[in-house]
Order: sequence, then structure tokens, then C-alpha cells
Amino acid sequence: MNPPIDISDVTLKTERLLLRPWKLTDLNDFNAYASVDGVGQMAGWKPHESLEESRKILEMFIKEKKTFAVELQGKAIGSVGIERYNEEMFPEFDGKSCREIGYVLSKAYWGRGLMPEAVREVIRFLFEEVRLDILIGGHFLWNEQSRRVQEKCGFTHYAYRQYTTLMNTVEDDDIRILTKEDWNIITQRKDNVQ
Repeated sequence: MNPPIDISDVTLKTERLLLRPWKLTDLNDFNAYASVDGVGQMAGWKPHESLEESRKILEMFIKEKKTFAVELQGKAIGSVGIERYNEEMFPEFDGKSCREIGYVLSKAYWGRGLMPEAVREVIRFLFEEVRLDILIGGHFLWNEQSRRVQEKCGFTHYAYRQYTTLMNTVEDDDIRILTKEDWNIITQRKDNVQ
């Protein structure tokens, strides 16, 4: 089941990043990366064609209260969204508290380990504070960067599906899951190493 999510009063911190609700003052930062070719396509959407298009989506992020801005040194450089998962597609999760996680990062910041850092903190929040049982993640088979983020965060392969994007293309999608139990094991292992 999809529990309600409201991050409007939530701020999370990592070593390098601040994860917080989006603000209208983030519009130029958001548009700066969302309009770059190659960024949105990784998640199934076209680059933004105007500041007004970015404004509409930013207003949706603020209204829906489920998407974190990823901030580095005062600049919004990406997002981590806590999406509703398709309950009909996964009836085996009935009775479990689940959500799907999605993320986007400015192309200018790829390859620095920032997205795994952000996603790990959102996972911690969702398992420890929201008390989810399962997190679902997905990536297009050709999207190696997203696959690596999910692997680094402990997600394991669960199923394949076809996904119709906002660009009306159909992509082969690798569905991965992370259970709270597996996350606890990963966390304990890291604590024992330190």
C-alpha cells in the first residue's frame, strides 16, 4: 500500500548535500538542469523547453509535497521523488507499506557520487522515520548511471516490465527493490566496519 507522504517540513543533511522541499526561488536552478539534453530522457521526460514549463513542474513539486530538492552549496542540482507505486502490478506487497523512489541530477554533477549520497539519506528517512517496509526503484535497461545508483544503495533486481514514458516511448525497465530488513543488514555491516 502507498502510505501518505508529506515532506513539506522535512530537511535532511548528508556530508555534502541538503535535501529539502522545493521553493519557487529554485526556478532558475531547476530550469538550468531540466532543460539540458540528456538529463530528463534518463527518467523518461523531454528537456524543458521554457522557464514557464519548469515553473509548472516546480509548482507541482511544491503542491504534491513528495519531492526533495538536492542542494549543493546553495544551488538546487537535482531531485529525489517519493512516488506512488503501482499496487495492481505488485499485489504481493498488499499489507506492506511501500513507495517508489526516483531521482534526477544535473549533468554538470554526474560522476561525483552525489546521487547515491542523496538517495541513501532519503532511504534512511523512509525506513526509519516514515516506517516503510519496501522501496521500489526502476531504471531503463540502457541507463547504467541509474542502475549503479540503485546498486550502491542496496536495491536488487526484482522484475522486468515495459514502461511508457512521458515522451510516448516504451522502454524496457528493470524493477529493483530494497526491503527494510535488507537495508538494516547493509547499515549494520557499515557500522561494524567503521
